[in-house]
Amino acid sequence: MTIKGVLFDFSGTLFRIESAESWLRTVLGELEVALPDAESGPIAAALERAGALPGGAHPVSVPGHLAALWAVRDRSAEQHRAAYTGLAREVPLPDPRLYDALYDRHMAPPAWQPYADAREVLAALRERGIGVAVVSNIGWDLRPVFRAHGLDPYVDAYVLSYEHEIQKPDTRLFAPACEALGADPRETLMVGDDRRADGGAASLGCAVHFVDHLPVDRRPDALRPVLDLVG
Repeated sequence: MTIKGVLFDFSGTLFRIESAESWLRTVLGELEVALPDAESGPIAAALERAGALPGGAHPVSVPGHLAALWAVRDRSAEQHRAAYTGLAREVPLPDPRLYDALYDRHMAPPAWQPYADAREVLAALRERGIGVAVVSNIGWDLRPVFRAHGLDPYVDAYVLSYEHEIQKPDTRLFAPACEALGADPRETLMVGDDRRADGGAASLGCAVHFVDHLPVDRRPDALRPVLDLVG
């Protein structure tokens, strides 16, 4: 099989969000909210368990009153914000401004770090003439993250769930990505970290390759096998 296009997931595949502790500490500093480390550490851990950091850990459990919203969180910007700030509000914070400020922080380019081999792999695909699209379940525009980290020149198309009001694993999100690359799904590889969401591309006929959603320092070269898969 000749691969003519590669679809990449965003969070946990090409980029990784900062730690919950860094996320919280940064926002506390921006709002000038004083909180000793002895208190901020447990609060960050509680927010992580709640699943309040988009791109971070999934909730240990979703409260019943948020379950319906959580299931469709990536279909619009409003639902995405409401779902994640709702989870954050399950954790008592010292200043009510923190809930929205924490959500806003996760959209800032400095909150994200590309995996060490992301640039190498994307550049190699460009050199080989293989189209690249980013297909993400997300509630905000991630393009500024790619631009800030210098990876935007290697991406031909972005297909984002909130812009289409469709979430992976629905094949209707993968199809326009293939079309944008001019690639038949049977000649397309989907690379992601979520076996259910990203695995939906297989129903369209795409080959699928999974990577582990790990911190950047624990996953230095998991994307490189993609170059072998495309031949």
